[in-house]
Amino acid sequence: MTRAFKTLDDMGDVRGKRVLVREDLNVPMADGKVSDDTRFRATLPTVTELSDKGAIVLILAHFGRPKGMRNPDMSLALLTKPYETVLGRPVQFVDYDGAADAMANLQPGDVAILENTRFNAGEEKNDPAFAAELAALGDFYVNDAFSAAHRAHASTEGLAHLLPAFAGRAMETELDALDKALGNPEHPVAAVVGGAKVSTKLDVLKHLVARVDHLIIGGGMANTFLAARGVDVGKSLCEHELTGTAEEIFAAAEQANCTIHLPYDVVVAKEFRANPPVRIVNVHEVAADEMILDVGPAATEALADVLKNCRTLVWNGPLGAFETPPFDTATVALAKTAAALTKSGSLVSVAGGGDTVAALNQAGAADDFTFVSTAGGAFLEWMEGKDLPGVAALSR
Repeated sequence: MTRAFKTLDDMGDVRGKRVLVREDLNVPMADGKVSDDTRFRATLPTVTELSDKGAIVLILAHFGRPKGMRNPDMSLALLTKPYETVLGRPVQFVDYDGAADAMANLQPGDVAILENTRFNAGEEKNDPAFAAELAALGDFYVNDAFSAAHRAHASTEGLAHLLPAFAGRAMETELDALDKALGNPEHPVAAVVGGAKVSTKLDVLKHLVARVDHLIIGGGMANTFLAARGVDVGKSLCEHELTGTAEEIFAAAEQANCTIHLPYDVVVAKEFRANPPVRIVNVHEVAADEMILDVGPAATEALADVLKNCRTLVWNGPLGAFETPPFDTATVALAKTAAALTKSGSLVSVAGGGDTVAALNQAGAADDFTFVSTAGGAFLEWMEGKDLPGVAALSR
């Protein structure tokens, strides 16, 4: 497979070479401890491989939003020991003052973490002077942080122009999966796009109708599309001012031979809380004092049949108000269908976005998807068809 970017396989002998590795160590904390080390574990293939090959590895990362100023609560010194535990080998902390001396004292195979890149105002401004300061510390640059690739920052984009640049293993896996999903997918392709508001996913929908064969719209977004089709959605969440935009998307889909799937039966309730009295009704039977909170069972089954006839699936956003039972039913059922089809080898399934990851985990389906991206903003911008600066900078 010829890739548009270089990987660790293209680096040659790195023994004794200083390799700057941009990772995402922006982990959640609770009571001063790391509450979820998923992002730490995602770095292991790249960092371990380079260390094993005798490279001197300096990890670059941000933590929180210090806005270009030092903040002891956001120092990467706090993460060095927890990261060392996950990595299973010693990790040194390096501050900007004396960074060059610290690098000179590291031995082949050593791993260190540089202080928070966002402590320097030049990071988020992609300041050439700060990028050059970082570049002086290394011989090679590896970007392994897809989740930060939509930012044109000094450590994600600027550096890639100053040193020989490569994609790390996590970045490589992510880009390969995304290419299979929308770059060069096997058709028919289905996309599930859910979420509360059409306004937050307009660019995604406009980009997808020209690229997929089936567009499944769920969540509160679906209500705006139903309203555009003349359905009275009662007191459901609905952006009535965007029905004209929904019509434009219907027209674009028709032109592109993309079928838009909206629910024809829905789960409604008079109040939004856990386990209220609910009714399952045809979309034309929603009462004025009811709100649509999930896709109904008949429509869910029909959507499962759509997936059974597809080869590729891209998923972003839940079908209903999945955090509140029983309005997770449709999302869980369709996720299980997609997982089973993936497991049987008939479907390539790629999903991403915070709510999506939580929904697939709730369904117990995430592990059977081909790829689940934990990159929120970057995944969404990729679905919008935008060039991601951190990825574009790695192009051969």
